[in-house]
Amino acid sequence: MSSLDPHAFLHGLFQAALSAVRAEERAPVFLSKIEKPKGKTIVVGAGKAAASMAKAVEDHFGDIDSGLVVTRYKHGLPLKKIEVVEAGHPMPDDSGQRAAARILELAGTAGPDDLLLCLISGGGSALLSLPAQGLTMADMQAVTKGLLLSGANIGEINCVRKHISAIAGGRLARAAKGARIVSLLISDVPGDDVSVIASGPTVADPTTFADALAVLKKHNVSMPPAIEKHLTEAREESVKPGDPCLARAETIMIATPQDALDAAAAYAKAHGVTPLILGNAIEGEARDVALVMAGMARQVVGFDQPLPAPCVLISGGETTVTVKGKGKGGRNCEFLLNLAIATDGHPRIHAIACDTDGIDGTEDNAGAILHPDTLAKGLAKGAKAKDYAARNDSYSFFEFCDSLVITEPTRTNVNDFRAVYIKE
Repeated sequence: MSSLDPHAFLHGLFQAALSAVRAEERAPVFLSKIEKPKGKTIVVGAGKAAASMAKAVEDHFGDIDSGLVVTRYKHGLPLKKIEVVEAGHPMPDDSGQRAAARILELAGTAGPDDLLLCLISGGGSALLSLPAQGLTMADMQAVTKGLLLSGANIGEINCVRKHISAIAGGRLARAAKGARIVSLLISDVPGDDVSVIASGPTVADPTTFADALAVLKKHNVSMPPAIEKHLTEAREESVKPGDPCLARAETIMIATPQDALDAAAAYAKAHGVTPLILGNAIEGEARDVALVMAGMARQVVGFDQPLPAPCVLISGGETTVTVKGKGKGGRNCEFLLNLAIATDGHPRIHAIACDTDGIDGTEDNAGAILHPDTLAKGLAKGAKAKDYAARNDSYSFFEFCDSLVITEPTRTNVNDFRAVYIKE
């Protein structure tokens, strides 16, 4: 397979992964199985895939009485019956707060004969941002910023979010007052934990106020006084397993990280490259994960283990970055820059790392791509990879090397996609 173009192959893997988890592809088969209600159909939702999921509902579900979903800025779509609001992510903002309040109010209009159809995907925690009583958006923003910089994993971050929110942690289901609730989910979290995806607005939450307080203390996140008071007093817990408000609630997973990895593996096989899926729920510091992946790639090169080349090591999940510098870049570019340093331009190792939502961190790229000459290209322009890595400036490095992957918003989200390709 020496004629295989590594650049085109890696991009093809990523596109195959994306195609497998788009709402327009996944939702119709599940929507066709949902029984229509005697009363109204009310559609609400939040997440980076909310607009595409809502469009699938409009196209395939039929009559809709009212609807409102909130998605990230520039992720919206023009729809006929379901209103789409755009808001801030990963930092919550006033637009998300207003949308969340309206969604909570809309859920409260549902009666016993009605269906509340909830469209939930990754990013919903920040987008569905309604501070708990006594808290402000400024409080929520301060804690969110601290958590994002701390290296806390998504489960820990969303544990806190559920306990400073008036809508997360099952509280949206509580507002529906016994109506039938069907939630369609696109998972972006390790293990596909429904209580973590978008901070679980329609499902039970096993975590507590004490857990949330412990997360903030563990990661030394500074708390506004109102947040600390709220978590310490623990007056209104999230919805727990067995709560009557969940008696008529059903949760359906329509797309997962594993679906994306399986599609990429099938693409690799079709091109004569043996795939090895390392896991769909890999967590940890991006730079540490990069060192492990580099070690595996070198093992293939040197010993044909755990499989011979040509092969591709595929993985998903959500790494973290403990930010120490003042550079730009998300966890995928952070991973790839450290992989580049660890593999040191090896002529047989190529890689891609991208976020499936099309946005890596807060920049305009989905991620980046790595070839054996990437480090040399950077050095030729005066960019030393180790210097950029030290200040968490991975975006700038790959921008210098013209190696960013830019897709525009994909309107889906099953988290990170990584592929390390080892040539013959």
